[in-house]
Amino acid sequence: MTSDSKNTILVDGERIDLRNRPLAALLAWLIPGAGHFYQGRYTKGVLFMVCILSAWVLGFALGGGHVVYSSWAPGDKRWHYFLQAGVGGAALPALLQANLIKKATNSKTGRTSEDYEPYWGGFMAPPLRPVRESQADEVSAWYARHGAGYEMGTWYTVIAGLLNILVIYDAYGGPLSIPISGRKKESDDEDEPASKETEKAAT
Repeated sequence: MTSDSKNTILVDGERIDLRNRPLAALLAWLIPGAGHFYQGRYTKGVLFMVCILSAWVLGFALGGGHVVYSSWAPGDKRWHYFLQAGVGGAALPALLQANLIKKATNSKTGRTSEDYEPYWGGFMAPPLRPVRESQADEVSAWYARHGAGYEMGTWYTVIAGLLNILVIYDAYGGPLSIPISGRKKESDDEDEPASKETEKAAT
């Protein structure tokens, strides 16, 4: 089997060229829908891009721009980011901010230096250290300022990341290769007369 045949699938009687599957999956992760544009599947590309990025932007706005950040510090295990990162390029600035605050935080005291200044005015920056549930900190201030919007914004961005994982899979594997219009495969049509003759011979 050639490499071209591995990248071409038959769906409902039509051949779909997925081109370079790993590259399509990478593009789909970096920008939702980009992998489908690369494959020439423009309708799906537009649909995925609009829906996923709209959910992402809406969630980001509901949370006041603080719901997406990377942190695994004591008191602030931000596991949500692993799912939010499914959106790809839109979540990458959080990694740069996390690395910056890590360098500016004293490993013994766990306190962020007063000289610390995040990139881009704090865009996707983690809260100042330390973060403790028993004390007022920057996270509690975000919750107080945005209320339920902070929680909703977190889940909107998480859902957007999870949806894009499905989009990545579709870019790599293509749509389900099963009939969707009610038409039978050619092999099914050829086998049908043979099966009828076998039934007659049996009777």
